[in-house]
Amino acid sequence: MKIAALNIYPLKSARGIALSKRQCGFSGLQGDRIAVITDPDGHFITQRELPALARLSVRPSDQGLEIEMDGAETLFAAPHSTGRFDVTVWKDTVNAAGTAASVNETLSSWLERPVRLAFFDRQANRIASRDWIETDTPVSFADGFQLLVTTTGSLAALNADLAAQGAATVGMERFRPNIVLDCEDPWAEDGWTGITVAGIPIDFVKPCSRCIMTTQDQMTGARGGANPLPALGRQHMSGDRRVPGPLFGWNAVPHGEGMLQVGDTVEITGERDEPWPLKKRRG
Repeated sequence: MKIAALNIYPLKSARGIALSKRQCGFSGLQGDRIAVITDPDGHFITQRELPALARLSVRPSDQGLEIEMDGAETLFAAPHSTGRFDVTVWKDTVNAAGTAASVNETLSSWLERPVRLAFFDRQANRIASRDWIETDTPVSFADGFQLLVTTTGSLAALNADLAAQGAATVGMERFRPNIVLDCEDPWAEDGWTGITVAGIPIDFVKPCSRCIMTTQDQMTGARGGANPLPALGRQHMSGDRRVPGPLFGWNAVPHGEGMLQVGDTVEITGERDEPWPLKKRRG
C-alpha cells in the first residue's frame, strides 16, 4: 500500500493544495489549517454556513498567505501579532494573530458579510480532542485532529453505489483528506488501529462523520449536484452513537516527524478486534 495523494488546506474551508511531498510533524502536515475565517466575534466559519469559501484559492508565502477569489487581484495577508484575538473552533478557544484591517475589509467584500482572518502562529496553542486520545498532542485550526486519511478503495465503492442508483459520482476532493492511500479493499481502514509511513507512526483514533460540505462543489461552493450522502447512508452509516451519521475517512494523530511523499510505502501497524460498527445496509 502506498500514498496516492497528499493535500493541505492552509485556510480552513478554502481550496486545498495537492502536493508531491510534505513535511509531517506532531501537529500534522506543515502549513495545514494555519488560518481561519471568523465572524466579528471570533467564531470560526466554514463552508457549512458560507459555501463561498470554496471559491478562495490560497498560496502560502514566507510571510503569510496570497488569497484570490474569482479573478480578483491577489490579496496578501500576513499575521499581526499585535492584533491578537480569541478564535473559537468548536469547543476550543485559541488566542490567534489577526491581520491588517484592509485584508479583513477585502475578504468581507468578497464574502458579502463581515469577517476576520486569523493565523495560528507560534504563540497560538491548541491540543487535539482528549475525548479520543490519552495524551496532549498539538493541532492547529483543523476540526479536531491533525490528519484525515482516506482510501481509494472506499471512494470506488461509494461511487459504484452512486452509479448503480443512476447518480453522479464524486471526487476525493469532496472529503478534503490530507493523506489518500491506494488501498483497493473498501472500508478496510475501519479495522486498522494505525499505520506507519516514512518512519512516522500514525494512530487512527476515530472515523470522520460527514456533513453537507461533501455535497458542495469544491471549486464553486455550489450545492445541488453530485451528492455522496445517500450512498454513504446505504453503505457506511455509523452504528456507534459516539460518532453518529455517515462516515468517510479516519481522523489520525501522527507521533513523529519526517517527509511524506506520494508513492511512499505504508504499513498497517495494528488491527482492531472488531471493525468500527455500522448500521445494517439499507436500500
